[in-house]
Amino acid sequence: MNKYIFAIAVSVLTLISSCEEDKRFAIYSDDSTPPGIPIIDSVKLLNGGARFYFRPPADDDVLSVNAEYLTTSGKLFTFSASYFSDSLDVYGLGDTQKHTINLYTLDRGGNRSTNLPYDITPLEPVVSRVEKTLKVVPGFSSFYVDWRNELMESVNVFVNFKYSYGGENKDVEMIFTSHDTINRQFIRNLNLGPSDKIDVKVKIEDRYGNTTGELDKGSIYLLQDVLISKAAWTMPDTNDSIAGVPMCFANFREGRIRYLVDDVIDAYSLANYTHTGSMGRTGKSGGNVPWNVLIDLGDYYELSRIVTHQRHGTAGDLAPMARGQYYQSENVGQFNVYYLAETPDSSYWVKMSSCKIPLPTGLNNMDIFRQGQAGDMFYMFPDEPKFSPPTRWFRYEAISSFSDNYTGTGANCLSEITLYGKK
Repeated sequence: MNKYIFAIAVSVLTLISSCEEDKRFAIYSDDSTPPGIPIIDSVKLLNGGARFYFRPPADDDVLSVNAEYLTTSGKLFTFSASYFSDSLDVYGLGDTQKHTINLYTLDRGGNRSTNLPYDITPLEPVVSRVEKTLKVVPGFSSFYVDWRNELMESVNVFVNFKYSYGGENKDVEMIFTSHDTINRQFIRNLNLGPSDKIDVKVKIEDRYGNTTGELDKGSIYLLQDVLISKAAWTMPDTNDSIAGVPMCFANFREGRIRYLVDDVIDAYSLANYTHTGSMGRTGKSGGNVPWNVLIDLGDYYELSRIVTHQRHGTAGDLAPMARGQYYQSENVGQFNVYYLAETPDSSYWVKMSSCKIPLPTGLNNMDIFRQGQAGDMFYMFPDEPKFSPPTRWFRYEAISSFSDNYTGTGANCLSEITLYGKK
């Protein structure tokens, strides 16, 4: 019986509390009395802003604590926190000068308190922090732009580059948007000679309209390499080892290892790819990744780039421009590349780089198909584009699939390996 009375009491109290809360959010058209101003306990400076720790005024109808500021261009930015919060963040200031922030409260009748002006000097904003890290790096038939964004705020990076091609002046602008901490964006397929100059300027802008203005990054000249012919390439048999590393098994079902170097890109139901059948290491169950493709180049080459193509087709026919298997669980998402160093006494594999194929974002299936057909390109030495020492043997090591954030072990398939460099 006591339990029953207690339950009723709790229900009544809950109902009263709920009703009181509903009253707070009800709108009263006849209320014209403004609430009191917020009480600021402390302020923490942020990059491009500040965090105000507050207490709302004693008014029982306060709904929110707000802040606003006017930019030099006349744009008003407003920020809000509910009355039961203890802090309010203000962002978007584009420099480290003193700024006045007006804080105020709103009540359920739509009344606004008088302004409480508060002067702050924010920490360095995101645009200038990104600017300090941005680099333009020339590569092979392309160049890339690197930057770091440790605040992980969304920024736009405008890349404007000018060059002459075939007697015609080209003026191109590309825009890259990202909030990632580490960023690298390529401008590819520039068929220019070693003396063809590219003038590059960049601009960084945040979502509040703050900008660095146009930054002149000077002139760059691209590095030169050529497509290496596959006519003389050969590969060992499964489990035959070169410098202690065994050749993979990749002849499961319709897959054949020879398809990797036949210059035919898998599409639809063509079935021109390798397949490890989850036995890539040795051809026996119980071991798939890492599996290795060892290629005898037929001569000594200095290597610069690799382009890989994924399996596209499935067991059935695919519709035109369908995504198919591109960037899915059975394709290789991460791999390593090596060259064989030879001395009079020994031979050993030297790792050049680890390659992680980015998952496409914001693309429809047709665009993903086109991206998959174009292949995924990586420099052998991505942070400092250059050639490898002369080598006759190349090693591709499959590490994982795209699934489970690049930890999946079902990386069974690959369609083509293409290499660039010079003899």
